[in-house]
Amino acid sequence: MSSVASHIVIVDDEQDVRAVLTDALRQIGYTVTAVSNSEEMQATTAVDLAVIDLRLHNEDGLQVARQLRARSDIPIMMLTGKGDETDRIIGLEVAADDYMMKPFNLREFTARVNALLRRSQNTALQRLPLESDETVYQFDDWTLFLSRRQLQHADGHEPDLTYGEFSLLEAFISSPQRVLTREHLMARTHGYDSDSMDRTIDVLVVRLRRKIEANPRIPRLIKTERGIGYCFDSPVTKRIQRANNAS
Repeated sequence: MSSVASHIVIVDDEQDVRAVLTDALRQIGYTVTAVSNSEEMQATTAVDLAVIDLRLHNEDGLQVARQLRARSDIPIMMLTGKGDETDRIIGLEVAADDYMMKPFNLREFTARVNALLRRSQNTALQRLPLESDETVYQFDDWTLFLSRRQLQHADGHEPDLTYGEFSLLEAFISSPQRVLTREHLMARTHGYDSDSMDRTIDVLVVRLRRKIEANPRIPRLIKTERGIGYCFDSPVTKRIQRANNAS
């Protein structure tokens, strides 16, 4: 049973799918609103996570996810038919934080939802006003204020990071100049293991590189270790910033 009654919206035009997912999530304590299109989704308020089918009737699920991401940073899980690898990658690049292919195991589905919400709630806590000392990391020309979930460049630029991108960056700076496997990074960012064919981390790396690399096509910070994973190839310094000095 979930300790927090998070509100989840399911956007799927198949009534049977909506019913099954709604039942599975309500059994573990979540509040669920199931809708068939984006108009009904937009009328749903105070949502903590969205599950969106890629192929909605008369709608593009990717566009629905884009529109949601433009106004909200809640976790988004995309659903699609088996074998749509290209759509899966595009979905993750555009807006989604996780992806599942139908048909899928309900236990895995609820585990992934739990992990997405757990990370999202931890991030929300980090955004609360500072009342204690804060951990600050510095690398290259960047400063990361951990509690504020704020990344700042030396020129003052502050890119917005999704919770998945932030979690990935946190994993990298926690183990700088070490080769990290995709499985390790998946566990750190999503809270569960993945198989070697899962491209989720690869897509997250692409998204993060676009935001922190001077030239994402020739990355200096996040290096690919072929066949293994990635290495954050930059020294990282860590310091504690006292609360009364925080900006």
